[in-house]
Amino acid sequence: MTAIELKKILVHRIAEINDVSFLNAIKTILDTKTQSRTISLTEEQRLEINESKIEMKKGFLFEQSELDKEFDKWLNAK
Repeated sequence: MTAIELKKILVHRIAEINDVSFLNAIKTILDTKTQSRTISLTEEQRLEINESKIEMKKGFLFEQSELDKEFDKWLNAK
């Protein structure tokens, strides 16, 4: 069964339900699922992301392996 077919079946079955408590339970499940996909960012986070994009365009990139080597140097420094 495809996702589209399953959605059609669910829509028809939900349309037949008159139990408000049960419908609210379904709504809660659906609200939880859709909320998990949405990320709310603060203005500061948006600015940080935009600054990072600008830095990437300017070529300010480092390979993870390069950063790991630098961290190892700092940790092993006496």
